[in-house]
Amino acid sequence: MKILLVSCVLFVTAFAVPRQRYENKKLNFDDIINHVNGLKTTWKAGHNFHHMPANTPLSFYKSLCGVLEGSEKFSRQLPRKEFFDVQDLPENFDPRTKWPHCPSLNEVRDQANCGSCWAFGAVEAMSDRICIASGGQKNAHLSAEQMMTCCHTCGMGCNGGYPRAAWEYYENVGLVTGGQYGSKQGCQPYVLPQCDHHVPGTKPPCSGDAKTPSCSHKCEPGYNKTFEHDKHYGKRPYGVRGESDIMTELFTNGPVEAAFTVYKDFLTYKSGVYKHTSGEALGGHAVKMMGYGVEAGTKYWLVANSWNSDWGDKGFFKILRGNDECGIESQIVGGEPK
Repeated sequence: MKILLVSCVLFVTAFAVPRQRYENKKLNFDDIINHVNGLKTTWKAGHNFHHMPANTPLSFYKSLCGVLEGSEKFSRQLPRKEFFDVQDLPENFDPRTKWPHCPSLNEVRDQANCGSCWAFGAVEAMSDRICIASGGQKNAHLSAEQMMTCCHTCGMGCNGGYPRAAWEYYENVGLVTGGQYGSKQGCQPYVLPQCDHHVPGTKPPCSGDAKTPSCSHKCEPGYNKTFEHDKHYGKRPYGVRGESDIMTELFTNGPVEAAFTVYKDFLTYKSGVYKHTSGEALGGHAVKMMGYGVEAGTKYWLVANSWNSDWGDKGFFKILRGNDECGIESQIVGGEPK
């Protein structure tokens, strides 16, 4: 955990904001919620971590942010994909409408109490792209379990990793299928139990930090394929930068993985178009960026989080588009399926 606390902060210097007096004291969630909603800004705050004890250490929330320091520089070494003949794009784009035959676009996964967001953002976008590229003929729910436990070049499993490395692993090693915890779907479902990050529900509350499970090269008993025969591969990954190119990539090829800095106020997001308003940086977080649009005159990116569907807007959120809010446009990684 000591390593994670040192390494999990991303983009802080580049996107620092002037400190205000309310940021010089320790804020609890009520302070943040009242402050954000009192400003009547572009988004609304509320309680997501309702069941967590008031004395829950900040390290728990930081542990959900698993993009390691230096990831931005690492990702910028990827070949950059550019669109020189840009088509006319719609003002609002939701891939769930364009590709309704791809059920993974509607899914919100759960990384549990593990800093494996780097793996989830990757396999979520990869799964969507397999379906999109096949015109809905092929659906493969790629395994976050294999990515998180077996990609030793990607980072440190539950203690963080690098989005770029996840996509290179997909190209060079390949990924088997695997559903969410307890689903019995695919070769390697996720083995960390789902937990309620945010509100009381049917799952037990998240507590402590999960240990990275051991890597296995076998499918679970009863699955009808071998580990090697279940694998799917990607082509060489690439980076995308610039608002127009990111929009074109999403509209043309589907979701990508994005990393950004999580600030304390993000934990309270409920609806609207998020932009950093208050609170210190907690760390780098990876997510699936899937669409874009305009809400009440404010441009946004549409994003799927991996903190289960109880968080935010049924597991999704919108974030300000066009000014690299919290670094969300600086570290975009994608790739096509083979």
